[in-house]
Amino acid sequence: MSKLYLVPTPVGNLEDITFRAVRILKEVDLILAEDTRTSYHLLRHYEISTKLASHHKFNEHKTVERIADQILEGASIALISDAGTPSISDPGFLLVRTCLDKGVEVECLPGATAFVPALVNSGFPSDKFCFEGFLPQKKGREKRLTELESEARTMIFYESPFRLIKLLEQFVNHFGPDRQVSVSRELSKLYEENFRGTCSDVLAHFSAKTVKGEIVVVVEGKPSSKRIELGGE
Repeated sequence: MSKLYLVPTPVGNLEDITFRAVRILKEVDLILAEDTRTSYHLLRHYEISTKLASHHKFNEHKTVERIADQILEGASIALISDAGTPSISDPGFLLVRTCLDKGVEVECLPGATAFVPALVNSGFPSDKFCFEGFLPQKKGREKRLTELESEARTMIFYESPFRLIKLLEQFVNHFGPDRQVSVSRELSKLYEENFRGTCSDVLAHFSAKTVKGEIVVVVEGKPSSKRIELGGE
């Protein structure tokens, strides 16, 4: 048990957690949570009384060494994020790297990750894809979008509801109004929505309503241009 466990938590519906995840969270000595207030509701729902401590992007640089040392001394610690799998657009990478550098065993449990159902629901090719997560909010954003204009694989982005319209407008400018896009929000919740269409259609749809919830945007890769050979002499 003396190791770091990365434990995925539901992205919406509280039933989307594995039996093993619940058992591990009950057995470890300490649970590190991105936001203890958010995680408290999940733990209370499953009657998990394990000690809870904060681990987020504002304090992780100062605490990863100490946490790794605790595990080396015999503690078992689980890391969870507010929703989904730790380290996927959430804190976790620094802690995992530090533990591995120090010889601490790390185990990531399989479980919920928001982009997987969004990708499958989109109907776009899923054999190869490019996960971009959150684009830079300011510096580097336009440069990255320009670089992605020639990306042939399906692309996956995370975005907040407050910046969705801006993102879709940028997609129209960089990928063209006719590129296919699928927007998934409130995944696994009561008001789940998966809306697919051209960039311009999707922009119009979400511009006409109030957008709430966590959002995953899946974009069709650049269509391949195949030269058509004409027959005859």
